[in-house]
Amino acid sequence: MDILIRDTPDQVAQTAADIVEIYVRRGQTIGLATGSTPLGLYRELIRRHREEHLSFAGIDAFCLDEYIGLPADHEQSYHRFIRDNFTSQVDFADERVHSPDGMDPRPWVAAELYEKHIRDVGGISVQVLGVGTNGHIGFNEPASPLRARTRVETLHQQTLSDNARFFSSPEEVPTHAITQGLGTILDARHPLLLATGEGKANAIAAMVEGPLSASCPASVLQLHDQVTVVVDKPAASQLADIDYYRHMESARPEWMGLDGLPVD
Repeated sequence: MDILIRDTPDQVAQTAADIVEIYVRRGQTIGLATGSTPLGLYRELIRRHREEHLSFAGIDAFCLDEYIGLPADHEQSYHRFIRDNFTSQVDFADERVHSPDGMDPRPWVAAELYEKHIRDVGGISVQVLGVGTNGHIGFNEPASPLRARTRVETLHQQTLSDNARFFSSPEEVPTHAITQGLGTILDARHPLLLATGEGKANAIAAMVEGPLSASCPASVLQLHDQVTVVVDKPAASQLADIDYYRHMESARPEWMGLDGLPVD
């Protein structure tokens, strides 16, 4: 893993935008996460679109997940979230911004169709990820199969508690979701995981330095050969080998880009 430690959440967003921009300028498919963590990234990409002519025209985007039972126009659906907070504010073609159909009466079929759609466009080049306090990525909760494809997942009590702040009452939080599976996420060419705040420190330490375990679904990223983790100092505070991660970045060869490939 490439562990990049920044002083502030704004710097995390800046670095993440630098990485995503590489793929956008190549016209490659991107995967989008929802929640509060990537909002700074999306604001920076919007700024670059408006001020630096970064164009998303002709690009496909795939959301990681969607609640089951929320209409697409519901204020807490991820279909609406990604449009309200990012894609409608740049030049994405709306029909190329994809998310699972959380209203399909057969959600397991919707999951299979979504998996096939990702495969049919040639896969995701850069996949933005957050991590939950219990180590979940997407909605892959602890005990998720490490090779699972897009599927229906029952949300963990911790996830329900964490997400209750977005709803009027805890009882309104959906209990199930369609999520890209851990195997699907591993198929992305470049997973890009962001985390800020001390509340994510234990999950980051378990993901980076703990054992590969279904108890921390994000630890599956240890199996990928091109992962970038961008965190602020509080989120990095439980990492045991933090000095080495800083050294890795300072010793990066001049010919190596943030995507891990030689700079053209």
